[in-house]
Amino acid sequence: MPDKVPSTATAVERALTILEAAAQRREGLTNSEISRRLAIPKSSASYILRVLDRRGYLRRDAATGRYRLGLRLLSLGKDAQSSVDLAEVALPFMRALVEKIHMAVHLAVLDQGEAVYVEKVEASGFFKVNTWVGRRMYLHSTSVGKALLAWMPTSEAEAILRQQGLKKRTPKTITSVPRLVAELECVRELGHSVDDEENSLGARCVGAPIFDSSGAVVAALGASGTLSQTDDANLARIVEALKDAARKISRQLVKSGAATAVS
Repeated sequence: MPDKVPSTATAVERALTILEAAAQRREGLTNSEISRRLAIPKSSASYILRVLDRRGYLRRDAATGRYRLGLRLLSLGKDAQSSVDLAEVALPFMRALVEKIHMAVHLAVLDQGEAVYVEKVEASGFFKVNTWVGRRMYLHSTSVGKALLAWMPTSEAEAILRQQGLKKRTPKTITSVPRLVAELECVRELGHSVDDEENSLGARCVGAPIFDSSGAVVAALGASGTLSQTDDANLARIVEALKDAARKISRQLVKSGAATAVS
């Protein structure tokens, strides 16, 4: 009887092992070679290879039947390096900003309709923000999300919002696309965004865009704090410090030539 299709966990581990093996053999590997080298059933290897080939992570040479690394891996590597480059450039400015405003500061990029934190600097004190590098956040209810959306063409921003939906995170969350689009226009005019308890009650966050050399927004810088930290007496100062840090990061990105394109 043919071997069963491997379980999800087993298949993932085998797929990663296959990719690592293919990376070590410039000439590629056949199905039989992979099965022998990795001690996995040939039918299981064939199933995983077909999936990896279809998704572009491997490519099969029709003449030799050998599998080599596909171009999709190059794209992933470029995206990962872009985030690393961006975070390395931004980190010193983020630390300086935290020292100035005493709030948690995040760096976020747009990925598949969500904001993803690629760096974070926590402020000292009792208030800790429950976030981490790699956490995915809604665009419509966060300051970094609004900053990422605001400089897009309106039609593109609307398409993302309608596809992702505007989940009601708190009673203050904006759940209407037209209303949010109108707010994004104000964000562009002011140069910064605000999440006023829209994602989490008791927290107010501000965000600012980071631009690359072409003038495109490649990331957003955000600062998160309590309502008392961001009251009327402090908010203007925090916003100006945040925008100044975002401008400095943008200039440094252009100066360093760091890769910043993130899909």
